[in-house]
Amino acid sequence: MENQTKQRNSFTNSLGFVLAAAGSAVGLGNIWRFPWLAAKNGGGLFLLVYLVLAITFGFALLITEVAIGRKTQESPLTAYKKINSKWGFLGIFSFVVPFIIYPYYCVIGGWVMKYMFCYLAFQGQVAVADKFFVGFITSQWQPIFYCALFAILCFIIVYKGVEHGIEKYSKILMPVLAVMVVFIAIYSLFISHTDENGVTRTGLQGAAIYFIPNFDGLTFKGFLRICLDAMGQLFYSLSIAMGIMVAYGSYMKKDENLVKSVNKIEIFDTGIAILAGMMIIPAIYAFSGKEGMTKGTSLMFVALPKVFNSLGKFGEFIGLVFFVMVLFAALTSAVSILEAITSSMMDKFKWSRKKASLVMAVSTFVISIIVCLGYNVFYFDAILPNTEAGSSAQILDILDYASNNILMPIVGLLTCILIGWIAKPKTTIDEITLNGEKFGRKTLYIIMIKFVAPILLFIILLTGFGVI
Repeated sequence: MENQTKQRNSFTNSLGFVLAAAGSAVGLGNIWRFPWLAAKNGGGLFLLVYLVLAITFGFALLITEVAIGRKTQESPLTAYKKINSKWGFLGIFSFVVPFIIYPYYCVIGGWVMKYMFCYLAFQGQVAVADKFFVGFITSQWQPIFYCALFAILCFIIVYKGVEHGIEKYSKILMPVLAVMVVFIAIYSLFISHTDENGVTRTGLQGAAIYFIPNFDGLTFKGFLRICLDAMGQLFYSLSIAMGIMVAYGSYMKKDENLVKSVNKIEIFDTGIAILAGMMIIPAIYAFSGKEGMTKGTSLMFVALPKVFNSLGKFGEFIGLVFFVMVLFAALTSAVSILEAITSSMMDKFKWSRKKASLVMAVSTFVISIIVCLGYNVFYFDAILPNTEAGSSAQILDILDYASNNILMPIVGLLTCILIGWIAKPKTTIDEITLNGEKFGRKTLYIIMIKFVAPILLFIILLTGFGVI
């Protein structure tokens, strides 16, 4: 096992692991999805529910996956079989999830690069046109070109390995990302705008809507919907059930404090998510009111460029900083997804890192091309469960829905059954306390992994299938 660990490399210290894992967690889901869900679900009420679930439900699943990785010293495809020889199938699920997610994540990363280059060329005003975003994604070759640029960056980092690739770049990108987020969040608070009706709205008013809980018209069913949205966001945000944390856990040294490292990941990730809301919601509210705060994906690619444009020349600079920041967030997450499937090939077939990363990069890029063409050559309309009336889905939406709403809850649920009832919680607790570390949330962990988390995951799964 020592030779295998040496061959696969490891993070040099806990900081390297925390920044790489936090980089995986801090992605596009934090930048656009978290603010949108918070605005849609009563602002501060959603934040409160999310925080409670993060330190209970999210913590239990996150530390379980990291512990499985470090205990087995294996990637997701092969780790579960080492926990129990009859549960190798769970490793296949854990491989399929990132293999599905990575291609369309690269497509979205390409969209981000397109906008970044627009602002870099001082052409931010072009991105304001109503049909700019739709015109770009429906064109045949541009999305593929930018997707290729993004995928090449990811490949280079993973190709270089753990210490000289993932860890090295995470230590550069994550601190810069944090500084950018704080800068834009503070700036957003002091934006003010007077509309054509003479009504002046400020960023601080938008921040109040974001942070202060709104109980108006709240029903029990509505509260359950908020809880479901918060749990779904935790999957998105903490990289749970994607195989990523199992892979990163396998690169973690045995003498590192697992609980402290996982706590730091949660703090970093949740902090960035909350700051992302401070970046986006106050600015959108100032220019578009409450209606503009619930536009979903169009927040980042349609609404925000209009905000930047209204700020004049300084808006060009803010727009550039914003999309550079989003690119960093997307890059660190995409790298972790590619690493999960690359390490799986290395462990399963004993391939070299060079061969595994190249094969995975090429095969997933073929799927990325198909996703890009889903908005033109392969365009069709599909209706997914629990979507707004009149909305249609394309290839990207279908892959996203299948991975996030069905496969990830299945992986999470089966992991809870394996650790909670088959292998027993002692399996991961022994790894968590390997060096005599204190595990203050041990009792809570056992209750969550055996009872609470499986029930919540089953409810999420039923929602994914449209039963709820």
